Amino acid sequence: MRFKETDLVGVWLIDPNPHEDDRGRFMRAWCAREFAEHGLKFSPVQANMGFSTRKGTVRGMHFQEAPALEAKLVRCTRGAIFDVALDLRPESTSYGEWYGVELSAVDGRMLYVPEHCAHGYQTLEDDTEIYYMASGFYTPNAVRGVRFDDPAFRIQWPLVATAVSEQDLSWPLIKRQETNTR
Repeated sequence: MRFKETDLVGVWLIDPNPHEDDRGRFMRAWCAREFAEHGLKFSPVQANMGFSTRKGTVRGMHFQEAPALEAKLVRCTRGAIFDVALDLRPESTSYGEWYGVELSAVDGRMLYVPEHCAHGYQTLEDDTEIYYMASGFYTPNAVRGVRFDDPAFRIQWPLVATAVSEQDLSWPLIKRQETNTR
């Protein structure tokens, strides 16, 4: 795997290093040793899958509060997504900034999203599926979120949102003095 730090502190873009031959390809999806070599203490305890039927669907921006913090390792297993991490750590030098990248089943890329960062994505194709591992168990009373279209963060989604859940539309807007985006 090839690890690339992003402009958000602790957020990493990870490209697979596939072995390809006439049968197809084989690649590592996660390795504790390689993560540790990059200073990432990621121990997944749960894996989740999501499927969206319509291009333009937005899911997020979600995170969990203490004591149920979670980091995520996200990949697209069918179709393509625009995946976003949003830094919500007030002490971070990248606080309030976001990072977005296209992940697809074809490229096998992954995005590592650390604790205290919100995560969300938009489908770029119909019938898109994601798979992600989390370092914490899903804890409904710890789930929080920010609006995907909150003007405080100005996330630049590539498409007009075609479907958003009632929950994701009901997150409160954040009031901030200064906003940074990437």
